[in-house]
Amino acid sequence: MFRLIDYRKDRSPSLRDGCATGALALALALAVTMPAGQALAQDKTGVESEQTSPDRTASDQTAGTQAEQAADLEAGQVPVPPLPEGSTLPEVKPIIPDGEFNSSIPGLDAGDDPELDKPLESIEAFERRMATQQSGAKPTEGQTAPAGDPALADGDTVEEVGDAPIRDAELTAPLPPIDQFEVTPVKIAEDSANGEKDVEVRYRIDIRGLDLADKETETDLEAQFNSFSALKKGDGKAANTAMIAARLTEDSQLMQTVLASEGWYSSRVRTRMEPSSDPADNTLTAVVRVNPGKRYVFSDIVVKADPTVPPTLIADNFPLKVGEPIVAERVQGAEARVAVALPENGYAFAEVGQRDILIDQDEGNGVYTLPVSVGPRGRFGGFTTDGDLAFDADHVQVLARFKRGELYDSRKVDDLRKALVATSLFSTVTVEPQKTGEATTEGDGTEYVTMHVKQDAGPPRTIAGSIGYAAGEGITTQATWTHRNMFPPEGALIAHAIAGTRQQGAGVTFRRSNAGKRDRTFELVAEVFHNDYDAYSAYTGRIAARIARDSTPIWQKRYTYAFGVEMLGTAETDYNANTGGRTRRTYYVAGLNGQVGFDTSDDLLNPTKGYRMTALVQPEATVRGGFDPYVRARFDASTYYPFSDSFVLAGRIRLGTIQGAGLFDIAPSRRLYAGGGGSVRGYAYQALGEQAPDRNPVGGRSLNEASVEARYRFGNYGVVAFVDAGQAYRETMPQFNDLRYGVGVGGRFYTNFGPMRLDVATPINRRPGESRFNIYVSIGQAF
Repeated sequence: MFRLIDYRKDRSPSLRDGCATGALALALALAVTMPAGQALAQDKTGVESEQTSPDRTASDQTAGTQAEQAADLEAGQVPVPPLPEGSTLPEVKPIIPDGEFNSSIPGLDAGDDPELDKPLESIEAFERRMATQQSGAKPTEGQTAPAGDPALADGDTVEEVGDAPIRDAELTAPLPPIDQFEVTPVKIAEDSANGEKDVEVRYRIDIRGLDLADKETETDLEAQFNSFSALKKGDGKAANTAMIAARLTEDSQLMQTVLASEGWYSSRVRTRMEPSSDPADNTLTAVVRVNPGKRYVFSDIVVKADPTVPPTLIADNFPLKVGEPIVAERVQGAEARVAVALPENGYAFAEVGQRDILIDQDEGNGVYTLPVSVGPRGRFGGFTTDGDLAFDADHVQVLARFKRGELYDSRKVDDLRKALVATSLFSTVTVEPQKTGEATTEGDGTEYVTMHVKQDAGPPRTIAGSIGYAAGEGITTQATWTHRNMFPPEGALIAHAIAGTRQQGAGVTFRRSNAGKRDRTFELVAEVFHNDYDAYSAYTGRIAARIARDSTPIWQKRYTYAFGVEMLGTAETDYNANTGGRTRRTYYVAGLNGQVGFDTSDDLLNPTKGYRMTALVQPEATVRGGFDPYVRARFDASTYYPFSDSFVLAGRIRLGTIQGAGLFDIAPSRRLYAGGGGSVRGYAYQALGEQAPDRNPVGGRSLNEASVEARYRFGNYGVVAFVDAGQAYRETMPQFNDLRYGVGVGGRFYTNFGPMRLDVATPINRRPGESRFNIYVSIGQAF
């Protein structure tokens, strides 16, 4: 909050109406200190006037002692100052003598007026007297006043006055039982027959005088005003003129707030409503007339803080300069930079205090003062933790990217906090520095800072599922059950199952995240599954171990790697040239694998800029009546170029090869295939490449693929046009000939976890047996 103090040279202080409080997000809240003895008045036209009490004379100050004044007050008298010497007051004579005034007032004693001693008249006597005055006849004793007398009755000629019985049967009838009481609904009168509706007043907005202020600042003040204007929100319509007047009053204060946020503290805003000059036009004009006044600037900037290391740390991060306008956004931004820079450079407990701005209205400037509490300069010490623990302080240290003795840096603390959140083990978690007072061994006056982690463990179990469809793969559903911390710290047990038209299986995975080192994952997998594709049918059992540094949707990494080992036994069908049919063979495969990746894209599931590259090498050996070693290798690259916030052009290539073994010495599931939703759309899964005489693919030892996509997004939806090309070959190196092309369009629905994808594609130069259209549904972009 700004504290604005107004002073003027050689004059009693006064306050201009421009120094007002603001409620706009970018405006400064102003607390104004007003000197004693000063008053502020405002007339109906909004013009301010100053009222200052006149100075007292010496005789006023010496008139009477305090004791005399107190005595006068006790006696109910107001002290009167003595007359100046030689002064006299004129004689004042009464307008009416006291005797004449008293004689004209009637006495109230018992003997003064005999009428005052008479008893009050009874109601019956009063009624007879009133009846006599009304009819002129003298009523008899007990006779009531005639019905219809407006003084005695309500106009009902049946109802009698006094003790006569009531002749209205409804009034004497007993009340019905409560359970039989019926309430007739109240009918609301409908609109009149001519269909008249409520009168609606229309208006337009006219802002005058703001051009001068717009020329002095790069900020569009009118746009700021329109963003919060009550008149704008009314859309030019109101129920009556009083409503327009109320909106004008609200917008007048808003305009002053907007101007104050840019340094115009003496602005004047006047509003009024003007009728149209055209008699046929009933639209009113809501006028907001602005007189910005003078724009205030900094005459001096004072930052009160203890010395820092380096000495210019605060000055280098405080961009305000003497002579520049007092702009709220720049002031707040400068203070925020100081508040951020100090903790990033060792000052863990630095605090930016409450600013003061001393305003001089005569000069149109202000002196800015900012107190800053620097605190001790610190270095990272140890870790402590409490709460509902997911793991202990030793594992917290594994997640930290800093070591004991390093200079404190709040950015590394924020990184630790993000790493804790990425474990998905907490409902809430906080990381806060704590003072120790323990001096470091560096000899530079720094102290150790303990990092305290407050844990609140969340539910460790998760059930998840997904469903997709792709031509050649059919419908695929997957479900997983995960206990993320069954073996602390971060030892997860994952059970997964897959069921679909072409594949079924189940397995279990042990995964330890941040295994002895930040971002390192160890996995052990055991699974069995059945695949039934056109290229082969396989019953497979697999065990594998893997150490990796992978990207996740929460924690995307630039550099990734993975290496491991796997063994599998599989019984698969393959084309037998001797029988002309498919024969099931058993293969035992063992191998190593290694993968490295480099990723500069901005999002894992929906990239819009940057590029990615991945290289995979898998030395393997097949044992089936002999030992056949070979090497599988693949290279993928993709790039993303945004033409605008809504339009992105994306492209990718893939190259693959198998070296060291004949095609039919390799298990069909380990060969290379092209075609499908993640390959060449427009064709069924694994449909490209060499075909056996039974018109089913046999796979290959090399492949090449390429894709280009034009992605356009509008809101949470998007459309995609794409062209894919690719082919698989018997040869060990890609041939880049006989390429097959697919074209299509897709739709995207963007969610907070990634886009939902639906692509429809058709093959170019379609061949016999190929589908005219192929559909692919999944999560995430195609690449």
